[in-house]
Amino acid sequence: MNIAVLSGKGGTGKTTVSTNLALALKANYVDCDVEEPNGFLFLKPKVDVVKSVKVEYPIIDACKCTACGACANACQFNALAKVKDDLFLFQKLCHGCGACEIVCKYNAVTYGKREIGKIEKGTSRDIKCSRGILNISEPMAVPVIKELLENLSGEVNLIDCPPGTSCNVINTLKYADAAVLVTEPSEFGLHDLKMAVELVKMYNIPFGIVINKDDKKDNIIKKYCKEQKIMLLGTIDYSKDIAILYSKGQILYDDLHHKSIFDKLSQKIREVLAWN
Repeated sequence: MNIAVLSGKGGTGKTTVSTNLALALKANYVDCDVEEPNGFLFLKPKVDVVKSVKVEYPIIDACKCTACGACANACQFNALAKVKDDLFLFQKLCHGCGACEIVCKYNAVTYGKREIGKIEKGTSRDIKCSRGILNISEPMAVPVIKELLENLSGEVNLIDCPPGTSCNVINTLKYADAAVLVTEPSEFGLHDLKMAVELVKMYNIPFGIVINKDDKKDNIIKKYCKEQKIMLLGTIDYSKDIAILYSKGQILYDDLHHKSIFDKLSQKIREVLAWN
């Protein structure tokens, strides 16, 4: 059972919900927000496995290349460019599709591999934790995400998605059996929540909504859930105490009051999502 936790925008409390919910559900925690993998700051696992993530890129043999430009014309990602009689390679734009090697009549193109990030795995409080880390200045996170999710266990896995609704989120949702959408009661929160809702509907997976920083009023998110008949899984109050604990890198689940919030939320998830 893979449960994706996502948000239409950053700053809604997605990682706060993910880390504490993983403890409440006794689920494996998988941090796919590879550009900002902050979950380990709270769970503090003991890392015992580190694996490099590499991608392919073309290598041009200058002795064989005639600078005909066929490879540059075939590249849909502009990783190769012909300028007068020279070819220029932009490694970080390459998607490793192999088109340049296929169209080269002179066998001047081969492929090498370079590191773009890494995978870390460990344990914390009897749950397995893993995360992907994209190297600084690398533009493509998807290969790291795919490597991280490729061999998930058959247990309950809680996937902390990247924020937003980009291709990074789409490639994460491919592995999800259910989804929890975290939002906040603001106009920005509602705007981006609607995009996230449309995204999970495309994958036809069951989902529900958690309101973080709830004002205890009949706010715009609650009204939206009622109008659209979307399951509201629970709320987390707007609280200075939570902000203090979060700023110190502490887990809310260690506090008895907040533990009960996430225990109730985990029970609700078990009841309404397709659980097996």
